[in-house]
Amino acid sequence: MASTELDRGAVLVVGGCGYIGSHMVRMLRDNGLRPVVIDNLATGYRDAVLPEELHVGELGDAAFLRKVLAETRPACVMHFAAASLVGESTQDPGKYWRNNVVQTLVLLDAMREHGIAEFIFSSTAAVFGNPVEVPISESHPCRPINPYGHSKLAVEYMLEDYAHAHGLRSVALRYFNAAGAHPDGSLGERHDPETHLIPLVLQVASGRRPFISRFGTDHGTPDGSCIRDYIHVQDLCSAHLLALRYLADGGATQRLNLGNGTGYSVTQVIEAARRVTGHPLPVQDAPPRAGDPPVLVAESAHARKVLGWVPQHPDLDTILAHAWQWEQRQAQERARSGG
Repeated sequence: MASTELDRGAVLVVGGCGYIGSHMVRMLRDNGLRPVVIDNLATGYRDAVLPEELHVGELGDAAFLRKVLAETRPACVMHFAAASLVGESTQDPGKYWRNNVVQTLVLLDAMREHGIAEFIFSSTAAVFGNPVEVPISESHPCRPINPYGHSKLAVEYMLEDYAHAHGLRSVALRYFNAAGAHPDGSLGERHDPETHLIPLVLQVASGRRPFISRFGTDHGTPDGSCIRDYIHVQDLCSAHLLALRYLADGGATQRLNLGNGTGYSVTQVIEAARRVTGHPLPVQDAPPRAGDPPVLVAESAHARKVLGWVPQHPDLDTILAHAWQWEQRQAQERARSGG
């Protein structure tokens, strides 16, 4: 489907009430496109999208999917809905295979029935496992070390097979560490439980937590704490928007890394948060977590070449400042409601 046809059609955002999905819905709308959202609201929030955009239901419900697809006839599907907690995946792998793999298969088959052949998939750096080289490029061996990573890699293989057999073209975007919030402070992370470092640090600054835990101080990095590649959620969404145009213009199936190519340690993130918030941020050291690679940093040259993608918010302090606006807003709303 050409870009001009895309401008007249809908874009189905599966999991559009979640953290990244809701930012994507906003960006689509801001760019003159028509987002349609599917979400079961298990972890997403109804108020993150406009009511007229939302269809509440289960991704694994084929009849529900067929009804939404028939009514909305989207040009492309963006898939953000997945279980994504690494620790939980090791305890309940069946949940991850059902949610992330089986339900995606139901979605792809429903798309085939309705002649929808363009798909953008939220994948993850967890498909690589423990890195053998850093920065990590798309050619790095894929050896996931947990069921979450296994499930995401399984979908990548599924997309490859559907491309060959059925002509379904896709872009799988492998996120490194999504972070930040909408620059106007109106959207941000609302995970429960929260497991990501930046919102946890900012919850200390806003008084929701007494301290931040630093898991391991002897990881073989310059300051001993783990190093990660943090990418602003708006930059993630801009890559999806470019991927949407790429597929609409006939682009072939791709797997692309999304990261800034710069790593920051846990200690550096805490120090940056102190600068941004002015809070002392007490730290409590804890034992390292099993299977935590010391360094995960992306090589994203392929995304830049194929999509023309250039991150606009690569600076860690900017990422933190936007997330801090969101956390302060959340703290004010809790205070008003007595929560």
